[in-house]
Amino acid sequence: MPPLLEAVLAPQALITLAVMVLSVVLFIGSWIPAEVTGLLAVGLLMALGVLKPAEALEGFGSPALLTLVGLFALSAGLFRSGGLDRLRGLIGSDAVRSPRRMILLLAGVVGPVSAFVPNTPIVASLLPVIEGWCHKRRIAPSKVLLPLSFATVLGGTLTLLGSSVNLLASEVSNKLGYGGFELFTFTPIGLGVWMAGSLAMVLLSDRFLPDRGNDDTDLARGFARSGYITEVEIPRGSELVGQSLLGSRLQRRFDVDVLELHRDQERFQPPLADRRLELGDRLVLRCTRNDLLRLQQEHTVVLAPTPEEGASSPPIPDAQNSQRMVEALLPAGSALAGSCLRDLRFRQRYNATVLALRRGSAVVRERLGKAQLQEGDVLLLQGPQDAIRGLLAGNDLVVLEQIEDDLPTVSRKRVALAIVGLSILLPSLQVLPLVASVLLGSVAMVVTGCLRPGELQRSIRLDVILLLGSLASFSVALQKTGLAEALAQALIRGLDAWPLYWALAVVFLFTTLLTEVMSNAASVAMLIPIAAQLALGLGMPPMAAIFAVLFGASQSFLTPVGYQTNLMVFGPGRYRFLDVARYGFPLTLLMTLLVPWLICRQFGL
Repeated sequence: MPPLLEAVLAPQALITLAVMVLSVVLFIGSWIPAEVTGLLAVGLLMALGVLKPAEALEGFGSPALLTLVGLFALSAGLFRSGGLDRLRGLIGSDAVRSPRRMILLLAGVVGPVSAFVPNTPIVASLLPVIEGWCHKRRIAPSKVLLPLSFATVLGGTLTLLGSSVNLLASEVSNKLGYGGFELFTFTPIGLGVWMAGSLAMVLLSDRFLPDRGNDDTDLARGFARSGYITEVEIPRGSELVGQSLLGSRLQRRFDVDVLELHRDQERFQPPLADRRLELGDRLVLRCTRNDLLRLQQEHTVVLAPTPEEGASSPPIPDAQNSQRMVEALLPAGSALAGSCLRDLRFRQRYNATVLALRRGSAVVRERLGKAQLQEGDVLLLQGPQDAIRGLLAGNDLVVLEQIEDDLPTVSRKRVALAIVGLSILLPSLQVLPLVASVLLGSVAMVVTGCLRPGELQRSIRLDVILLLGSLASFSVALQKTGLAEALAQALIRGLDAWPLYWALAVVFLFTTLLTEVMSNAASVAMLIPIAAQLALGLGMPPMAAIFAVLFGASQSFLTPVGYQTNLMVFGPGRYRFLDVARYGFPLTLLMTLLVPWLICRQFGL
């Protein structure tokens, strides 16, 4: 009987193989969330006697998983403090005037940032900025959004912190006895991948990226769904005084659209880019609530009172600490529908100030005092706690959520940057282990006020933690049942006469293709034990094959579902399914040839 068949027919190996096949089917089908599939697999492996509970669950207490928990907290503190505002300003800069320049900027700047910050929040933060840049320049978002995703994918292979998959691969390698990764273990290979991939993205952009148009109507609806329409005033000391919108950072750094400018009795409508702003000017803005609060905190603008509030005393700044902010919905049948805020004398009636208005189906361009309320409108309100409780007791408004804790701590920006810098520097100098440095950095974020304890808890992606913790059991089961060795021996017989370069290319390409249809974390957990045994049989260091799996699982350029950031830009870019493959296939081919060569150079093969 062939050794592979003999190994597969062993009872525990059969169970392991069945559980893995079931998991692959569930991963590909996506009928249940990936983390639930992972928990199902680890539960079955324990229930059917393949693994003891301590073996199956040791992944949940691994240093890699705790490092990832700390990394979530560090990145949340960095984003909340505005640590990447300068990057957002650079991306939206008027100096970037063509899609090719934008792609070059994304590859050269966003890629390296992704080496230390998870790529999902980076894409989420930059997506509206790039959409606004496309809208102003009448450029199709499809010409730049896919490169945004690919840039973060390329940058994620520069360091151990660039991706959760890197941390999982390090943990699996360590458990198998081949050693874990340091912060910059595979950086020499990652640098080659990043530089070659970045150059290819720029050169391929003109011919292989589609032009799906720039539908202004759809964009306006998207703005209305994602932001508020509010009126602000330029106060004394604001950096906007004496500047034009074109020369200021208002629209470069923040996701803000200026819809109107009011000066005394005059009303100006777009285009407003070259009009110089003056003290006391009122701007009607479309912006997200976080940007609105950030602009207030930095004293760039102040909220303009609605006309009925003109005679009222403005709120005392110190009293703001006792205020609460909520979102309130105008429900069907509300007595407020059809009236405007000025006629309602809203502030006197409810002892709450309307800060902004969001309407789901159209952009509201009226000034707040004159805007006629409609059923379904969402108001951003500020008022004392007692006034908010009063709203809860009525039927005219439905309080949706309390968001006063969303205030960004921009005064802690430098502190957050320093904490992140030290968390990276200390492990690289071997002063502290990486997991200790990242956990201490997370605590420092909370202690210094860059992050609140509740925000730290919310920043941790429980789905990622459950998935990675459970998938570690795959590697243990493959090794324990002998399946990894048997599968590797079968591959060795097929690849024995091949040069090591092409053997690594096969491992890389197979991993890449598998990652396109299922979780990259699952690909890593399943393939590293087999690849390591294959490397030993072919007479090369196991780490060489492990790197081939790691980079293959990270280079997802063929489908929108292959990587989360691809999916994030798929809708806003109005891409079709094959658009991703058209732009990504040359990159995949390049990486299939380049990565094995870089690995051979790294290990002297």
